[in-house]
Parts: sequence; C-alpha cells; structure tokens
Amino acid sequence: MAVVLAAGEGSRFADGPKLLAPLRGHPLLTWALRPPVEAGLHVAVVRGSVDLAGALAELGDAVTVVDNPRWREGQGTSLQAGIAWCDREGFDAAVVGLGDQPNVASSAWRAVADAETAPIVSATFGGRRRPPVRLERSVWPLLSSEGDEGARELMRRRPDLVAEVACEGDPVDVDTVEDLCAQQRGEDAGTRGGDGAR
Repeated sequence: MAVVLAAGEGSRFADGPKLLAPLRGHPLLTWALRPPVEAGLHVAVVRGSVDLAGALAELGDAVTVVDNPRWREGQGTSLQAGIAWCDREGFDAAVVGLGDQPNVASSAWRAVADAETAPIVSATFGGRRRPPVRLERSVWPLLSSEGDEGARELMRRRPDLVAEVACEGDPVDVDTVEDLCAQQRGEDAGTRGGDGAR
C-alpha cells in the first residue's frame, strides 16, 4: 500500500496550485503517482488544499482519494489521515511518499515496499535518506499528528527502528517555479528535505 501526501498548498510555488502545474505534458502530481502504481501498489493520495481530480483522472481505480480537512495544521495531519485509511482497510504497512517528487523510480517504491528488515525502512539515494518510507503497523501509534515533518521526526527519535534500502532514481522535490522549470529542462534542481508534499 502506498500513501502519497498531496494536501499542502505549496506556498513557495508562485504560479497556481503546484501539484497541478504541467510537467512534460502532465500535472506534476501525476508523475509522482505513476511509479507506485507501476510498482503494483494500490495508492491512496491524501488531498486537502486543492481538488486533484484533473491529475488523477488518467490513473483510474489504481488511486484512492483520502481527504484531510486539517491540512492547514501541517504535514503530520496528512500522514495521520493516510495511515488512518490504511488502518481501516486492514493493511499491515504503508509506504509513504511525496506528491511533489516526480522522479522517484517505480523500482524504488517496490524495493521499499518489499523490505521487511525493520519496522521503518527508508529509501536512500546517494546515501541520503529520502521518501518513500515503509512504516509497519507497529509504529503507526508512534507517529506525530502535529508539525510538518511526517515520519522524519519518528526516525530521528527512534533510530533503532530504522533500516535503509539503496534505491535508483532522483528524489528531488519541486517546491518553486524555478524547480519546475529545471525539471522541464531535465536538469537536477537539487535535493530538498521533507517527507511529505508541502
């Protein structure tokens, strides 16, 4: 099960809703959702600030929409909304990623989903931890419901629970119009922090 956080308003993006901005002929969010779908995972996308229907249409039944009415309170509430949906549906783990990461490969999603070496498994790219992150059911009660860090705060607090899996792909996230333009040009706009779409 994949959970893609896509509820934030993208306040650093100065040209309309960030996740709906066009990138290579499709909305930015579509590029983030295709890889987990291609990896064979059902995807729950957590929305809040923007109607994402236009970005989800081509993905059909592979994606379930989970609403987060508390999105203004921070990323932690979006993670909680996604995890609560997974809990209701009876999943034993959730692989959490970002709606503004267009270049994470399907192989990375599959590798993290298949890793069962620890209660928390983070992808690494070039030795750096970045989403997606696999969270077993046993750690769901430990996740913060506040703030803007998602699972990252728990990983800092409980390093004993965390393992890593090296992955292929580019974990860059698109925060600004300049980042999007760099993606259009096929350039690496650099890696920025966070473990949920802002």
